[in-house]
Amino acid sequence: MAKQQYLTAPPKISGWPPGVPYIIGNEAAERFSYYGMNSIVVIFWTTYLRNKAGQLAPMTPEQADAWYHTFVSALYFLPLLGAVLADAFFGKFKVVLWLSIVYCAGHGVLALMGSAVTHVIAPVWLSAIGLFLIALGAGGIKPCVSTNVGDQFGETNKHLLPRLFNWFYFSINAGSAFSTILIPWLLDPYKADPNGLLAKLPPSVVTFLESPRLHSPDVAFGLPGIFMVIATIFFWAGRRKFVHIPPVGGRNYAREIFNKQTGKVILNVLMPVPFVAMFWALWQQNFSSWIVQAKSMDRHLFGIEWLPSQIQTVNPVFILIMLPLFSYVVYPVVEKFVKLTPLRKMGAGLFVTAASFFIIALVQTRIDAGARPSIVWQVWAFVVLTAGETLVSPTHLEFSYTQGPVKMKSLIMCTYLLAVSLGNQFTAAVNFFIQNPDGSVKLHGTSYFMFFVWIMVGTAVLFAIVTPFYKGRTYLQDQTHVAGDEEPEVGFAVQPEV
Repeated sequence: MAKQQYLTAPPKISGWPPGVPYIIGNEAAERFSYYGMNSIVVIFWTTYLRNKAGQLAPMTPEQADAWYHTFVSALYFLPLLGAVLADAFFGKFKVVLWLSIVYCAGHGVLALMGSAVTHVIAPVWLSAIGLFLIALGAGGIKPCVSTNVGDQFGETNKHLLPRLFNWFYFSINAGSAFSTILIPWLLDPYKADPNGLLAKLPPSVVTFLESPRLHSPDVAFGLPGIFMVIATIFFWAGRRKFVHIPPVGGRNYAREIFNKQTGKVILNVLMPVPFVAMFWALWQQNFSSWIVQAKSMDRHLFGIEWLPSQIQTVNPVFILIMLPLFSYVVYPVVEKFVKLTPLRKMGAGLFVTAASFFIIALVQTRIDAGARPSIVWQVWAFVVLTAGETLVSPTHLEFSYTQGPVKMKSLIMCTYLLAVSLGNQFTAAVNFFIQNPDGSVKLHGTSYFMFFVWIMVGTAVLFAIVTPFYKGRTYLQDQTHVAGDEEPEVGFAVQPEV
């Protein structure tokens, strides 16, 4: 029997490609694993971290914030490695599959932090090893997964690309919403049930939920690993449905990179990166400084006292609401008055993000004065932050894909991921810098959050000044004419709109 060949070009269809459901399903499970782990790292380091003797040895909030953002920065820098391996040598499918296995191993190492292994290897070192493997696996597959989605589309169904990237982003947040509720609960030791929520459950279920064994680091860090295994299997199962764009080879890839035209393309696509990086410098703190702030707030909501690391669940929930709301209501209404280019959407998102941090700064002012404000105020800040995210992140994702030449899609997608890396490098550097030798900090409380407010406002203003000078072009996998080749427009050239 002849070996079945993979598709190497998008099928000539007007509807959704057959490989998309497998990619979306893989992304949802992978994002459950990542955001589940991501939601508890800082709270674990600052509350539950122990030494080899089993004694509590927690990090300070500033140390945890600095190392967390260092991890995220590394994770979003390593896509450069995955992009080169995929585009030049092995193809996206093999790189995603192999590095997903490394990703699973990283989760496995983190799960050991609740085992007897911690008497031999300190939990802080297990977390370092596990997070390095996760950074290598998750970072390496990122440009390949994102571009693999776009590779499924050609000229006949390119009109679905904007909706596709929104659904792709939808799957990310569907996975993260569930995990950020469940995983912090599995880490936190079981507490009494003051709200009587378990009283109506069968006794056997209550006994299971009350079990201390259920609430431990090995379970909390292990379950995301199981979901990563599921994500890997799901991706492998769709191999016959995907379009597999062949690698171009090392020499051809080098020629593609080191020529004048490619240099111009890369410089064009890099233009928004430093500005969007500042968005991520603020956004990523909902997993660090916002969690630390939540510990000092009244977290009773809907009759439940929520854990500090569970509050961030509202972000993916709001994303699930805002993506269709913006796509089908907000954007069409605004388009009646102003042409909405991707750069204009991103620029508006930067101002909105600054507003979210201003709310957080006001909350911190009350905390600094000795009050214990309601967590509702942080929820409102999440509403504003999520609106900024809706404007910036999926728009920049689509922008990075369509602006990349056909043979360099994964590499150009790294510009989107590079923005996340640079933003986290900035936040990590700030948190390392503000720590004084005597244990005090240079930026404390409200002043810390206001620093980021002013940084974001300045970035947004500068972005508004720069964007009118941008000239871009759109590339799709089976496209013979490249949008923008003849008469590039000032602003954004021939971009499919959400």
